[in-house]
Amino acid sequence: MPAEKLFTAPDGKPRCLWCGGAPEFLPYHDDEWGYPVDDDIRLFEKICLEGFQSGLSWRTILNKRENFRKAFRGFDFNKVARFGERDVERLLGDAGIIRHRGKIEASINNAKRAKEMARDEGSLAAFFWRYEPDPSTQPAPQTVSTTEESVRLSKDLKKLGWKFVGPTTVYAFMQAMGLVNDHSTGCLVHARVEKARKKFRRPG
Repeated sequence: MPAEKLFTAPDGKPRCLWCGGAPEFLPYHDDEWGYPVDDDIRLFEKICLEGFQSGLSWRTILNKRENFRKAFRGFDFNKVARFGERDVERLLGDAGIIRHRGKIEASINNAKRAKEMARDEGSLAAFFWRYEPDPSTQPAPQTVSTTEESVRLSKDLKKLGWKFVGPTTVYAFMQAMGLVNDHSTGCLVHARVEKARKKFRRPG
């Protein structure tokens, strides 16, 4: 197996290589990426932002995240589900976010689907965490862009009417929300995330 590529952070400790790409990546990597999440608002926000990232860099989205939160009412899907054409036009005129009609309309559609999911499944978390893979079957960290589980989750979401949820987008969501620990094994945060995942109480 080839040696892992790591980034030495300003504190002299190793991190995943990707987080050395921009200054704002390091706190996101250290404090958010990969830690297990069961909060429905955060789950909905992330799957929306992953959809907006499609074809763009995560840096672009991360730098606009607070603007997105303001524009989409904190990603409360109960509120976003009520958005109409006037809101679409408002968002298309908001230079603080990605002004892509298809992605904006997909997020509003997905808010409606999220309301249905929360009603039918008890929570978004209960649904998404069913797709957590067996860690023993996972490929080496950051070596794939899709997995069997992300393909299955993508298909199931599409059947439920969700949009902009392809398997690559869904796998990025799974990585970020802690359904997998995809930190490089030599990364300082890998063990922290593993500890958090062991303590995490799976929903449902």
